[in-house]
Amino acid sequence: MPNIQSAFKRLRQNVKHQLRNRMRKSRVKTAETNLVTLLAKKNDAKEVSAFLDKYFPVEVAEAKKANKELDAKAAIDITLAKCFAELDKAAKVGVIHKNKADRKKARLTALVKK
Repeated sequence: MPNIQSAFKRLRQNVKHQLRNRMRKSRVKTAETNLVTLLAKKNDAKEVSAFLDKYFPVEVAEAKKANKELDAKAAIDITLAKCFAELDKAAKVGVIHKNKADRKKARLTALVKK
């Protein structure tokens, strides 16, 4: 344990930052997992609909309001955009390196196109 007051404060700050960084990394991993899961279910319309209702209720509500039906391609586009947003935010605050975020985005895009 530190003996100096500023060292105590730095320790408290480090704990807070560590928790925030862990949350951000977890969000990135969850977004990637959601995309891979959706790609596995893309041929079953019922499962895609259930997935969207569970993870993207706001987008589903907006689509219903605009009298649109979200198909598998639209669901994949929404999920990919959310994944990109999480990667960009993590890179912006320094949780992951910018090149790592770019590499992951390129690989996810290639996975979607395949």
